[in-house]
Amino acid sequence: MSKWSVDTSHSSISFQVKHMMVSKVKGTYDQFSITVDSESIEDLTTATISIDIDVATINTKNEDRDNHLKSADFFDVEKYPSIKFQSTSITKSGDHYKITGDLTIKDMTKPVTFDVEYNGKGTNPWGVEVYGFEGETKIDREEFGLIWNTALETGGVLVGKDVKIAIEIEVNPA
Repeated sequence: MSKWSVDTSHSSISFQVKHMMVSKVKGTYDQFSITVDSESIEDLTTATISIDIDVATINTKNEDRDNHLKSADFFDVEKYPSIKFQSTSITKSGDHYKITGDLTIKDMTKPVTFDVEYNGKGTNPWGVEVYGFEGETKIDREEFGLIWNTALETGGVLVGKDVKIAIEIEVNPA
């Protein structure tokens, strides 16, 4: 197995959720680490992938909303500072992967599967080969204890249940 470094300056973890049933709130986590151990980065079926997200770095471009998301109503970052993912199985079809693993939010662990695409490789200006991947999944936030909501006068709720999570990474040999 070889270790691969994730270039966090060229990588991102983002999410989106319905707001007031009519629009979407999008956000990112500004600090995270991703570990990829694999015999070949071009064939992730042998890989072990771990993700650790610093929840306190949530950024929706609205400080009041970010503070609410960090509170006990949502992520409760004082008690649960990290979101973690650990791969358990990886299958491949062409340039696409199904990466299944255990996602842990607020000490609640559930299996999720990311649909991942290998975007290819290139050589950076310093002569290092880099490889790109992007993937996404959808979770029901209530299954992870993120149950806060409020009813709207017009019907419906303020925050949707389904959250789309997207990950884009660039890796190179460690």
